[in-house]
This record gives sequence, C-alpha cells and structure tokens, in this order.
Amino acid sequence: MNRHIDWLRQAENDLLWAEHSLNGKFYAQTCFIAQQASEKALKAYCFHKGFDTVRTHSLFQIVKSLGENGDLEKNCRELDLYYISARYPDAFPSGAPFEILTEEQAQRALKSAHEIFSAIRKRLQNDDENS
Repeated sequence: MNRHIDWLRQAENDLLWAEHSLNGKFYAQTCFIAQQASEKALKAYCFHKGFDTVRTHSLFQIVKSLGENGDLEKNCRELDLYYISARYPDAFPSGAPFEILTEEQAQRALKSAHEIFSAIRKRLQNDDENS
C-alpha cells in the first residue's frame, strides 16, 4: 500500500505549523519545521514514485535521488542548513538558535518550503495526468 498521500497530508499540516511559528516570532522553529515539512513532502513524492524507503534527512540527497536539480535543488540546499542549526546551540560558536536565527531567515525558509511544495504538487499532478 502506497501511503504517499498520508506523508503529503502530514507535510502540509507541518507547513501550517511553520507558518504559525513565524507569526509567533519563533524564527528558529520556523526554519526547522519548514525543513521537516519539506522533507516529508519530498519523501511523499519518493513513495509515489515507488521508493520503498528513504533513509536520509538531507533534502539535497533526496532531491538528487529523484534526479532533480535547478530551483528545487537550491531550495533544498537552503533548508538543509536548518536541520541541525535551528535546534542545537553547539551549531554556533555562542548563543542559542532562537537568539541567532532571524525573521528574514525564517521568511526565506518558509518561502523555500512553499516552492518545494509547489514543485512536488505539480509533479504529482503531472504524474496523475500521465498515468
């Protein structure tokens, strides 16, 4: 049973969470959740394409396994920066992530996530139309 729709629905819910985090001025959390939502959306597409499993949290590695590049790759590279740095203080010489990551970074992370979602939805729609 292919559960890619479940993965995509959870990704969409996480994206809403990221938006609420931005509105609440939780910028580090916005960056991390945007990465997580995008990871789930990309994994949804992998499962749709027949992958049995995806054993990485790197968006860049996932997108490469799909043979994708361009803007999708660029957005994945951007969000990969936040997988560790948005959560762990030792990712920086001093200070905690919530003190360091900015509103601008959170907005960019959310924009990248929205662009990834748009690309995934378009690919899913094209696949459905061609099957």
